[in-house]
Amino acid sequence: MSVQTWTFIIVGLTFALYIGIAIWARAGSTAEFYVAGGGVPPLANGMATAADWMSAASFISMAGLISFMGYDGGVFLMGWTGGYVLLALLLAPYLRKFGKFTVPDFIGDRYYSNVARTVAVVCAIIVSFTYVAGQMRGVGVVFSRFLEVDINLGVYIGMAIVFFYAVLGGMKGITYTQVAQYCVLIFAYMVPAFFISMAMTGNAIPQLGLLGEVTDGSGLSLLDKLDQLHTDLGFAAYTSGSKSMIDVFCITFALMVGTAGLPHVIVRFFTVPKVKDARISAGYALVFIAILYTTAPAIAAFARTNLITTVSNAEYTSMPEWFKKWESTGLIKYEDKNNDGKIQYVKSAEVNELTIDRDIMVLANPEIANLPNWVIALVAAGGLAAALSTAAGLLLVISTAISRDLIKMQIKPDISEKGELMWARIGAAFAVVVAGYFGIHPPGFVAATVALAFGLAAASFFPAIVLGIFDKRMNREGAISGMIVGITLMFGYMAVYKLGWFVDEVPPASSWWFGISPEGFGTVAMVVNFVVSFVVSRMTAEPPQEVQEIVEDIRIPAGAGEAHAH
Repeated sequence: MSVQTWTFIIVGLTFALYIGIAIWARAGSTAEFYVAGGGVPPLANGMATAADWMSAASFISMAGLISFMGYDGGVFLMGWTGGYVLLALLLAPYLRKFGKFTVPDFIGDRYYSNVARTVAVVCAIIVSFTYVAGQMRGVGVVFSRFLEVDINLGVYIGMAIVFFYAVLGGMKGITYTQVAQYCVLIFAYMVPAFFISMAMTGNAIPQLGLLGEVTDGSGLSLLDKLDQLHTDLGFAAYTSGSKSMIDVFCITFALMVGTAGLPHVIVRFFTVPKVKDARISAGYALVFIAILYTTAPAIAAFARTNLITTVSNAEYTSMPEWFKKWESTGLIKYEDKNNDGKIQYVKSAEVNELTIDRDIMVLANPEIANLPNWVIALVAAGGLAAALSTAAGLLLVISTAISRDLIKMQIKPDISEKGELMWARIGAAFAVVVAGYFGIHPPGFVAATVALAFGLAAASFFPAIVLGIFDKRMNREGAISGMIVGITLMFGYMAVYKLGWFVDEVPPASSWWFGISPEGFGTVAMVVNFVVSFVVSRMTAEPPQEVQEIVEDIRIPAGAGEAHAH
């Protein structure tokens, strides 16, 4: 059977499964809509968290970035994994004990202020939209190639599906759908990796294959061979880094703390019955995430080696079918500059004739390696599962921010539960439409867009959450001014140095402040936020006594006070 037939079958079956689960687990109350009724077992929650976490950026883009950036791409691996650990250990248990559904809810109550809540709602919506744009773009890329439709039509199809189960099921529907999506995406990621690792290095375990020798009789290790291919074409050696140490540190740190402030992942810790379960499910999720994250560098190296050996100096007319298919989506472009009919793929922009979108590397990898058609279709289903699971979690954050944090908490406190549910669904519908628009007109490719979302989260939320938990002298004036200064600074830097707003053209890297790229600037904005928050809070009145007592109480483990009482 053809790839397209297999894709229709596998994607169709997985979608039927997701929609079936959404109908079975649809939300009947706001507690089920927001936090799945708080009754999800830790193992299921660990899987759902991993699926929520591993977005199209992890599945589609991360290995693509590493395969083009080589050593420099490692910042994404370190930042996203480190961020997850930070979240699980430092923040999740305390937020869970505080007992709030959402980050704006925590910030509004902890800082006893609707202004703080509103600032947090705006930050949550900006971060979530920046992030969800990347997911929708990923959905469009997958659909356009494997269903052979236009990328924009692919985004519309994705919108329709997410709309169905996010709006109907809320968190309850999303949680059980994400358990299924995790199983699909991890299976789809690992199967081709086993096949390709076996074929290239004789070792079926990709993590070991990455460090092993290639089976072409050259006696070279895989990474040595890749370094040689790279330097022959004029690229920097694959295992050498070109970023400055300060930029690597700042990007890694911005991804870490941005991750820890990501609203859609924090919400997951409210869906389990007890604080202890929140910690256990965080541990499970880390194991599930590590399976994919330790495989990504191997997939990147396999894909890069296969790509270069397939296309470099090859006759254009004799290129395999996958090349022509991807070319028709516009994600690979070939321009014969010297009219010799051969593909020149080199570093020099004057000579190079091939442009490749990084987002296709994972999806095209099984095709480049000549794997069976069903494996190629399986990867398409995995990419969709990754993008849709995260998109659904983000849309829920946006709809909750609108229905709960704006309407119930501020505009209409006496709203009925039915009315609140209706607003949550309207919010989700509105979010789907805006997300679709950004998917069709995306700012940059998937992983870079997502990296900027993390920078915005780092610059705005993280200091307010950390100081809210660990500094009982922290007051509303400090938190509000810190969040506003942080997100404005990050947004301004991103607007000038990434999007080229307010200037004639995007300034060169040589003019970056302290040599820090827009992706890493969240770290600087975050430090400024901390300083502003701290200084302003010390110059203004201390928070009310009951708030200070709550902060004291959050940090005492459940049951610790009982021994003294008897």
